[in-house]
Amino acid sequence: MLIVHHLNNSRSQRVLWMLEEIGLGYTVKSYERRADMSAPLELKALHPLGKSPVVEDLDGQEGRVILVETGAVCEYLAEKVGGRLGVPSSYGDRIRYRQFLHYAEGSVMPILFAMLVLSRVPFLGKVSARKARPMLDVHLDFIENELSYRPWFAGNDITAADIIMSFPLEAANARGLLGKNRKATLAWLDRIHARPAYQRALEKGGAYSFARPRSRA
Repeated sequence: MLIVHHLNNSRSQRVLWMLEEIGLGYTVKSYERRADMSAPLELKALHPLGKSPVVEDLDGQEGRVILVETGAVCEYLAEKVGGRLGVPSSYGDRIRYRQFLHYAEGSVMPILFAMLVLSRVPFLGKVSARKARPMLDVHLDFIENELSYRPWFAGNDITAADIIMSFPLEAANARGLLGKNRKATLAWLDRIHARPAYQRALEKGGAYSFARPRSRA
């Protein structure tokens, strides 16, 4: 039995999407953010980090398994279903898969998170956030270039790398940081949002503001 400890408007939405794509049954235990947007203390009782996502597998190979980190969770889930959405067979696709599986949280999210925190600090914070924008644009331009050559991050087929990359790009789009000219990235967002598994995950996870596409008019 798989239990996803799911926090609203968080990275854990990706885990629900992954599970819907690979067709594994699961149960959702939902948590709501506190007034300061932090995770509730109940998550701390489950795992020392006190953050979401947390996936609990009561039928792990060697007994109960508790996993954090979305990338590790997606790899674990892909392994449970014989590699579906996991490491591609093509050498080039494997290289890109591994790169983007780590790139989302290792490179893009730290800048996005820093900009979000700074933007909440009166005056000087907003100035600092604007100064960080060129660093983010370097990454967004790199992503746009990559997606201009193929429909998915690893190659011609969707993989867990696309699932991992969804949160930073949705967050950037929701804040108007993608702009209107990164057409390959925007088209990729349209593709993931149109997938039936993605829509089912939204139904299971509840409110997720980052899924709302920004107007391009």
